[in-house]
Amino acid sequence: MRIGPYSLRNKLVLAPMAGVTDRPFRQLCKALGAGMAVSEMVTSRPELRDSLKSRRRRDHEGEVEPRIVQIVGAEPAAMAQAARENVAEGAQVIDINMGCPAKKVCNKAAGSALLQDEPLVREILEAVVGAVDVPVTLKIRTGVDREHKNALAIARLAEASGIQALAVHGRTRADLYKGEAEYETIRAIKAEVRIPVMANGDVDSPEKALAVLEATGADAVMVGRAAQGRPWIFREIEHFLATGKHLAAPAPDEVARIMLGHLENLYSFYGEFSGVRVARKHISWYLKTLPGAAGFRERVLRAETALEQQALVRGFFADQDIRELAA
Repeated sequence: MRIGPYSLRNKLVLAPMAGVTDRPFRQLCKALGAGMAVSEMVTSRPELRDSLKSRRRRDHEGEVEPRIVQIVGAEPAAMAQAARENVAEGAQVIDINMGCPAKKVCNKAAGSALLQDEPLVREILEAVVGAVDVPVTLKIRTGVDREHKNALAIARLAEASGIQALAVHGRTRADLYKGEAEYETIRAIKAEVRIPVMANGDVDSPEKALAVLEATGADAVMVGRAAQGRPWIFREIEHFLATGKHLAAPAPDEVARIMLGHLENLYSFYGEFSGVRVARKHISWYLKTLPGAAGFRERVLRAETALEQQALVRGFFADQDIRELAA
């Protein structure tokens, strides 16, 4: 799949997730097989531009290309300016968020709330595309609710506005993340437009990735929640799509290396105090995939320093190796 001048190594994309897809996690997922990774959403509100959170979300130093920054907002001029500023700071692709269902975003008429106002969607898309000389992509849902599914109309509008790739989550705004994603709408969009289409929603295994690609005809699949605590899912899917066979699950010692490397990058990126706290959710997600972690989880999540977190994780995996040898 190509987005402007960028040819992706495979059909696998890490979905943008607020509070998750920071630079350390994007770099990790790319190293483990993701062909592309999209940043956390960056607000277009100028008064928040220089907040610590916004500055961190715009940080893509040393990141594998293409560097994709997602922006969110409801004012065409502010979105265009945010796009220009992010390109000036090194963004190589700008992604527009019209898919987030979170109340704090939708209450400001941004994210997926925009889907109910097609004229405003057109204004925003045309403003952003006209503001920068890099590719602009768009992420949407299938509509505001099941009675008002207009993703096909939005897709046509996006292509006409110069959007160069489209990601579609197979749920409406009202669905949030409940129930199962539906892929018929994505298939209809792919049949209608000529730009690349990425299918998003419930891609949580190699088999599901293949099934979604076949059901939708999409150019790529976008993996979100399934990568939390399991960033190696990308290489598992890549291997399965290429061979039809399953890649062996990572051994405990490899999981330990991945996890400890991730923690070290979090401490470096956020500083120790914040890094330890950000690391807690990632540790919790990793432990969900591991046997015998229930009691250990409570202890490690109470750790207050990087050294304590790391020592507890190393001790847990040392016990894991012992159990593997005894099995």
